[in-house]
Amino acid sequence: MLAFKDCTLEQLDESFNLKPLRQMSILQTWLEGQSEVSEQERNYLLTLQSYLQDNVFNWNEQELAMHFIGPIFALVQFSYDHKFNLFAERSFSGTVDGLEMGGKPDGMIATGYREPKKPYFCFQEYKKEKDPNGDPAGQALAAMLVAQEINEHLFPIYGCYVWGRQWFFMALQGKEYSISDSYAATQASIFDILRILKILKQMIIERVSQ
Repeated sequence: MLAFKDCTLEQLDESFNLKPLRQMSILQTWLEGQSEVSEQERNYLLTLQSYLQDNVFNWNEQELAMHFIGPIFALVQFSYDHKFNLFAERSFSGTVDGLEMGGKPDGMIATGYREPKKPYFCFQEYKKEKDPNGDPAGQALAAMLVAQEINEHLFPIYGCYVWGRQWFFMALQGKEYSISDSYAATQASIFDILRILKILKQMIIERVSQ
């Protein structure tokens, strides 16, 4: 089995004949969508941002997840009527073009309430600011490829990876994928990060309600 943690973009491109695109309409539609960020949410984000600015060079991956990434995802509340939830470090695997792949993404949104069933839209790989291990984009894309197989290619798969202060959003459809420019959580982009995640939740609600 090929482990997600060992994957790189170059390896995946060559193994599965993938085509990286500078832009994809499905990614741009997601990133440019509208969702309100309330004054209360803005104040909370500024508190988290100040904490990040003081510690981003010092936190390891677990501390980054605990002190910053986790609170942002908790603010979005990725659950709906027990139909999907946000899971962390849950194993899943699948076969992509005859190659078995698997691992434990740092985070994924999947159908299910207590246990993940179908990985739905978003995967994250958290990396510390200094000396990160591995290729976070490749690790996230590997999980997205398996999710695409599990969901029988019925809809696009969306993802995200975080490298210290930088957030990158991803989309995969068939053999094509795209990665956004970075959103710096230490700058005003932190409000865009929350907006994009809130749009993602609404997209998932619409999917599971069909």
